[in-house]
Amino acid sequence: MTKLLIKPVILATGLLFTSAFGFAQDNLVNSLKNNQSANSTAGFKFTDVINLENTSVKNQGSSGTCWSYSTNSFLESEMIRMGKEPVTLSEMFSARNVYVEKGINYVRMHGSVSLGDGGELHDVINMYRKYGAMPQIDYTGLNYGTKINKFGELGAIMSGVLEAVVKNGNGTLTPNWQKAYTGVIDAYLGEVPEKFDYKGKSYTPQTFAKEVVGIKPDDYVEISSFNDHPFYSKFTLLVPDNWSFDQVYNVQVNEITDIIDNALKKGYSVAWATDVSEKSFSYKNGVAYIPAKPVEEMSAEEQQTMFSGPKPEMEITQANRQAAFNNYQTTDDHGMHIVGLAKDQNGKEYYIVKNSWGATNDYKGYLYVTKNYVKYKTTAFLLNKGGVPAAISKKLGI
Repeated sequence: MTKLLIKPVILATGLLFTSAFGFAQDNLVNSLKNNQSANSTAGFKFTDVINLENTSVKNQGSSGTCWSYSTNSFLESEMIRMGKEPVTLSEMFSARNVYVEKGINYVRMHGSVSLGDGGELHDVINMYRKYGAMPQIDYTGLNYGTKINKFGELGAIMSGVLEAVVKNGNGTLTPNWQKAYTGVIDAYLGEVPEKFDYKGKSYTPQTFAKEVVGIKPDDYVEISSFNDHPFYSKFTLLVPDNWSFDQVYNVQVNEITDIIDNALKKGYSVAWATDVSEKSFSYKNGVAYIPAKPVEEMSAEEQQTMFSGPKPEMEITQANRQAAFNNYQTTDDHGMHIVGLAKDQNGKEYYIVKNSWGATNDYKGYLYVTKNYVKYKTTAFLLNKGGVPAAISKKLGI
């Protein structure tokens, strides 16, 4: 997932992202500025049903790293669930390792795969398994004076190095290209320390992951729902930012929310990859839903009051979900973190979703997202196996 961008410009995941580095969030947020209604908070009255403990809202800055922010936030909540003191984990440590692995894959595939700073939820788990984890304070990725991520220049140079390798005029690759490429990344994000201190004890990233964070990567599953693959089997999620060609489990559309509901009730939060380029997604107002009437058929007044209070929604089916994905209406835009469940004044349920664009909207960085939006626009979600209902686990063989 995910790189985040906006629908007219968007081709893939992360906010979600373009296949270029750096300006994903800026483009996306700018594109969503008109998706709002005045005084929206006066029209909605939300009451928490479940609100799982989570860490503070972060800001991914001008980088397509929502996938890393959302999944590291998820891991922090997993630490809380396991009774551990949560650590603010380094999103850039995950991203840095993905960029190294993605570059190797890009060269191996002769440049015929997506590049950019987008990624998927499973990338954080995969990098945790291979490289470990670090506290954010010990690896900020802010290595040249900025206060937030700003990846435009980094992305351009990374792309230039890799394209030069792929177009290699020598006829054969030297053993030096990986060193040169990694050197670019470390020049911008910082070199990874072999050891660092945490609470008076020395750790490597691997020992910190094992002894402090304590999650087991094999305990986590990634799930989606598409009818062009057999249900209850695994398939390769064909979105541009799935550069590692990882597979996900396939369930039926209504089981998306069945699984998320069960997880939340049992105390498990959920990492979520989705499309946020819909006109019915308002970051400013902190509300997302699927209107019963298409936006293009609404009057000007209806569009101006889309977020003035609860509205009727379209019925979501396996067929219209699949059609939206096939037609590029659903793209792998953005990664966020589902941390709870709430009801509006009419009793309708919404997921409480933690974003990574800072605490800058009506709900200080959180959003209320209807279950229909999640059924329609989810590209994948990741959670602990323990959150999956027993009957579905049995069907999936997990």
